[in-house]
Amino acid sequence: MLHISSLPVKAANEGNRDAQPGALTRERPIGQLLCQAKNLLPSQVDQILAHQRQHGGRFGEVAIALGLATEEDILEALAKQFEYPYVRFGDSGIDAELVCACDPFGEDAQSFRELRDELLTGVLDKAAPRALAVLSPQIGDGRSYVAANLAVTCAQLGGRTLLVDANMRTPRLHALFGIDDSVGLSKLLCGGVREVVQQAPVPSLFLLGAGPPPPNPLELLQRSTFSKLCREWLARFDFVVVDTPAASYGPDARVIAAAAGAALAVARPQVTRIAELQRLLSSIEKGPAALAGVVMNEH
Repeated sequence: MLHISSLPVKAANEGNRDAQPGALTRERPIGQLLCQAKNLLPSQVDQILAHQRQHGGRFGEVAIALGLATEEDILEALAKQFEYPYVRFGDSGIDAELVCACDPFGEDAQSFRELRDELLTGVLDKAAPRALAVLSPQIGDGRSYVAANLAVTCAQLGGRTLLVDANMRTPRLHALFGIDDSVGLSKLLCGGVREVVQQAPVPSLFLLGAGPPPPNPLELLQRSTFSKLCREWLARFDFVVVDTPAASYGPDARVIAAAAGAALAVARPQVTRIAELQRLLSSIEKGPAALAGVVMNEH
């Protein structure tokens, strides 16, 4: 569970201002979509309709009750009906931590949507384009979990979204999405490659992995190349989210946040030490990055 009460940005308006859902898909009833996806026989459809007439209930609910469909089938049909990106867990190689892709209508996904919308009306307002660096004091606080799911929710708005793994010390994003990490940011920063962005299994989402761990990650990040890359990403993508190393490793996260332009801190209730969190926030506030605030991660 993600709690966002400590995020000091204004409340957001629910909904998508940019995406334009197709009327044809919206107008197709979920029963029709479900029949097409599950290849239900006419006799099975008649069975569902007969149960509906006798007992009531929605088509999808009755199909589940009769064992003719699963909850995942209903989620997939709903996603198609409302043109909402959905990835069936197990079919794409992505990790179950990507709750916004695997369970887009669940409670955790809703928390991430609320967080996204507050950020988009705050530090990520289009009037001042910024990338968002996700930071935390220690290993295991959930930076990758938060960054990855935030990126998925941004992609679900329909805009091109780039998720960057700038944690060249202990990268995780390639494992969460099940993609190759043999090339990535480390090689890009040292001039070893030119284009290493990969399409993620989620529509409109692109991923730049960390690449092979370099012996000098901080020095690579401090080069002007990284700031230049951030500007280029903002010109090419609608949203840019950047994962970072734990602040306990040193100033990597602060350097990344300064280049990105905006920062979001992650903490764990009853785990994160207040003094460590305060030091991290103070270091960000002294730099040029706009600080969104803190989210409490109970995942």
